[in-house]
Amino acid sequence: MHAEVAVGALADAGLTLADVDGYFCDSTAGFGPISMVEYLGLNPRYVDSTETGGSSYIVHVGHAAAAIAAGKCRVALITMAGRPRSAPQGMPAPAEPSPETTFEESWGMFGIAPAYALAAQRHMYEFGTTSAQLAEVKVAAAHHAQYNPNAMLRDPVTIEQVLESPMVSDPLHRLDCCVVSDGGGAIVVVDADLARDLGDRCVSVLGQGEAIKHYGDGRIDLTYTAAVQSGPRAFAEAGITPADVDYASIYDSFTITALLAIEDLGFCEKGKGGQFVQDGALQAQNGVLPFNTDGGGLCNNHPSNRGGVTKVIEAVRQLRGEAAPEVQVPNCELALAHGTGGSIGSRMGSATVILGRS
Repeated sequence: MHAEVAVGALADAGLTLADVDGYFCDSTAGFGPISMVEYLGLNPRYVDSTETGGSSYIVHVGHAAAAIAAGKCRVALITMAGRPRSAPQGMPAPAEPSPETTFEESWGMFGIAPAYALAAQRHMYEFGTTSAQLAEVKVAAAHHAQYNPNAMLRDPVTIEQVLESPMVSDPLHRLDCCVVSDGGGAIVVVDADLARDLGDRCVSVLGQGEAIKHYGDGRIDLTYTAAVQSGPRAFAEAGITPADVDYASIYDSFTITALLAIEDLGFCEKGKGGQFVQDGALQAQNGVLPFNTDGGGLCNNHPSNRGGVTKVIEAVRQLRGEAAPEVQVPNCELALAHGTGGSIGSRMGSATVILGRS
């Protein structure tokens, strides 16, 4: 699948594997670049295997742009793929236990959902956020997914249906949780001179930021994510503000993941995310902040339990005017793609990229 999406993205750019001199991947690619460079028959002069979970690929976009600016490569290929649905094997185990393993595998939270549910409960306690407001995120994603023939879940849903779906980990219901899907994606980043030769379908990388948030020796605040750092860094580099963004691809492993990111990226005040997402605010074409117009991780796909790469792909489609007509944002000039990796209930990494129409 890595090879399939690589060839597809390069063909979309008018390039081939022979043009690639930089390669980027994470742990979904076997032994990283060592495995994939051989499999793809590449001869890169620059490789990067940064691993920050679902935000890895948005980190890779920034690292690719930096490597190109430094003259390390001209054509950077980023790939990810996985089969958690048809060949579930769990998350890859590290060669040696990480520092927290002996504490948390025995005594910590079991599974991913409880950690996100804990963050949701804290947000509700601090700010009065409701389950119905969280459900608005799912409703918007489902509204968009009905126009995507490749989405796993294509049926529109109501707030009531989200609240009536089985409880997974209080307060998160089944429909607050992302799908589990096979799949993959690839991105090609090239230098500006080459981009000019590739026609008018390229979009510009205007700014990127990344950050890590952790327990802080036990003093963790569950009401925010590392987006409070990655977002401002990306906006500053791009020279824009959240109000300038026409479309946002925001990581949505759970409804609370997206709601926290919306606040932390500056689209609304901290604690006001529940109010912000009400009344179709996230729905294309006329919402205040159209988001995840492919259906996102909640409805479309969540390949290898990581969705950052698809967030960039849909943002590019919006800027090109190639999204489904029913959800294409009119005159889309500036788009944001944001990834969340790890767990917002413990340690996690955020990455944000600002893209613009060339």
